[in-house]
Amino acid sequence: MRLYRSMPLLAAALLVGTASAALAQVQAQYQRPGQIESAPLAPPGTIPAPRQAAPSVAPAPRPVTPGGVQRGPAPALPPGAQPAPAPGAATAPAPGSDEGGDVVVVQPPAQKIANAYAVFAGLDKITGRITSFDVAIGETAQFGALQVTPRVCYTRPATETQNTTSFTEVNEVTLQGQAKRIFTGWMFASSPGLHAVEHPIYDVWLIGCKASAPVTARGQQ
Repeated sequence: MRLYRSMPLLAAALLVGTASAALAQVQAQYQRPGQIESAPLAPPGTIPAPRQAAPSVAPAPRPVTPGGVQRGPAPALPPGAQPAPAPGAATAPAPGSDEGGDVVVVQPPAQKIANAYAVFAGLDKITGRITSFDVAIGETAQFGALQVTPRVCYTRPATETQNTTSFTEVNEVTLQGQAKRIFTGWMFASSPGLHAVEHPIYDVWLIGCKASAPVTARGQQ
């Protein structure tokens, strides 16, 4: 008798368990992932309190300059660009300037001293004899078949590196008595072969300058 009485109770328990499992499965399907509420359910017949929204954070106020202008965030600069310095900010001295205490030394240009005479050396290739002669600026001296006319002759002060130069014109006197220009240009005493006179018999090059006329020895009377 006891067995027959417990059968309806067992069947009712099984039905309740099956219904509960089906209801939980349906709730799991319609419930969104990540939004599981951990708060306890309200009792039947009560109205749940409205959910409070998260407090909004107000943006930080922009700094205001003394003139009343608000400064916003600095715009993005292209790669390699340098931001402009703020007004009144100290800037680093530019390279090569004397703002940082370094003195920039500028070398003065080389001085040229004009002389009144140019000194040349001439070689006679037939006899092998070398002769030196002085020529006044603007005048013409005869050496063999060549006529040498210096236009300028420059030197440098003794405190600087010496560089003696002369702008010279050289003509060749032909057998017909005509003057033929064979050289026009600068001669350098330190490099005689740099700009030399090309002639089959005579060679002429610069060896120096003189500020005054050459001194000649006088014989005793």
